[in-house]
Formats: sequence, structure tokens, C-alpha cells
Amino acid sequence: MSLVGQKLVGQQMERAVRPRRSSLARREAWEGYLFISPWIVGFLVFVAGPMIASIALAFTEWNLLSPPRWVGLANFQALFTDPLFWQALKVTAIYAAVAVPLDLFAALLLASLLNQKLRGIGAYRTIFYLPTILPGVVTAVVWRWIFNPEIGLINNLLALFRIPGPLWLMSPAWALPALIIMSLWTIGTATVIFLGGLQGVPAELHEAAAIDGAGPWRRFWRITVPLVSPSIFFNLITGMIGAFQVFTLPYIMTGGGPQNATLFYVLYLYENAFTYGKMGYASAMAWVLFVIIVVLTVIQFRLSRRWVYYAGGEAA
Repeated sequence: MSLVGQKLVGQQMERAVRPRRSSLARREAWEGYLFISPWIVGFLVFVAGPMIASIALAFTEWNLLSPPRWVGLANFQALFTDPLFWQALKVTAIYAAVAVPLDLFAALLLASLLNQKLRGIGAYRTIFYLPTILPGVVTAVVWRWIFNPEIGLINNLLALFRIPGPLWLMSPAWALPALIIMSLWTIGTATVIFLGGLQGVPAELHEAAAIDGAGPWRRFWRITVPLVSPSIFFNLITGMIGAFQVFTLPYIMTGGGPQNATLFYVLYLYENAFTYGKMGYASAMAWVLFVIIVVLTVIQFRLSRRWVYYAGGEAA
């Protein structure tokens, strides 16, 4: 058979096989969509749907009992003249500015300790991670006892050194610091991420630096921190977003008090929606929070180009 004939036969065979491949590809695609359909339905019903509805509700007045009434930008105008809105935003901002860096430092330090090659280190890693998976209600009950000014663990320890303990959750000055201290209880997730990053740091770099005379602290800042900066950046972004969405613990432990000292943003949003029946106002608050988080995230991504380093030693 000539070369031209072989080419024609090959083209005919390819045309015969092509419909079978396209049919198989369509079948695999449909099967894939079928398997992920529960997630798609859940996302549309419980995430995308409510988000779209909240956009419309943000421009209405709705108390859950009567039909929504269009009010335009009235909710946003009332929002920025509401002193409790600014109080809630201030409390949340202070919490995020203090708790997030503190948690990052503590998690990195803990991960460095858990990265040692010691006998039974796996058990220690499990123990430090367990608080993260505890239900929020259980955590709140335990820490309410720890911060109890009369029978609490912290004040009893301070009494051993003849130091008068504060009222903690009952004091406007100490309630927010108490919740910031409490945030250290849930650094297990960040610790695991840091631990994964630390295990990717080449030991040869530390050995070479030690030969050149660099001490442990200098090696930590000059070698370890730059190489785990992607993990630091990831924990920073997720920690910041989580800090602006704190709700369960202040809701159970303080209810926003005393004197609105722990009135977090999402807690005030919840009160407006389900206590005062101001769903339109709460929807406006939700979208303001969304914009704040997006702006802060974009800023962090822009700044990360200066200090986050990936493989090859190049900044992001």
C-alpha cells in the first residue's frame, strides 16, 4: 500500500475512534458532575443563595414577619451613624491586631519544639492539636471556669504568689484581653501547618550556618523564618479572616459585655438579625464586613511580595 493510502486509512480509523472517545469523555463528565452534585446543591442553597438574597435585603427593611420594604441606602446610612457599630468594629479590630500575631508567634514556637526528633513526639503533637477539635461550647464552659474570679484556675495560681487576680470576664478592662489569651487555646491548626513547613527546611542549611558560627536564634531568623514564610502568610490570612468572624465564644461567655467590651462585629450582626429583627440592617453589616475582609486580604497579598519567599528564594 502506498504512503497516501496508509494515510487515508489512518484518517478513517481516527474518525471512527473519535466519536467513541468523545462519548466516553461526556459520560465521565456526567458521572463527575453526579458525584459532586450534593456539594453543588449545598453550595447553591446554603452559600450562594443566601449571599445573593442578602444583597437585596441590605437595601430593605425586614423584620421576618412582614414583607421586605425597600429603603435604599438607609441601612448603610444608619450603620455609619450607629455608635455600637463602631464599638463592635473597634473591638474586633483590636482583637485581630493582637490575637493574630500572638497566635502566629506561639504556633511557630510550638511547631519548632514539636519538630524535634524525640521519643513519643507524635503523642505530644496529638495533645497540642486536640483543643482545636473540641466544640466551641465545651471550650467556652471550660474557660469560664478558668477565668472565674473566685474559684478559677488562673486567680488561684496568682493567689499562690500573693497577686490579686482581676475579674477577667466581669471587668470591662480585662474581658477582651481574656478572650485574646483564650485564642492561644486553638493554635493547633496553625501549628500543624507550620510543622509541615519546618519539615521542608533543609537541615544542610542549618549545618552550614552553624559551621560559619551562626547561633540558634540567628539561624532561626535568617533561615527558618524565610523558608516557612509561605506558611506564615497562609496562617496570617486565615487567622485574620477568622478573627473578624469570631462569634461563638463571646456569645456564650460574655454576650458582648460587660459594657460592650466584647461586642464583636459578628455578635452585633447576630443581635440585629435575630434579637431585634432587623434583617436588612444585619445584611448591610454583613456586606460591610465582606468589603473590609476583602480589602485587608488584598493589602496582605500586595505586602507579601516583600517578605514571602517560595522555592528558589524569590519573593512572591
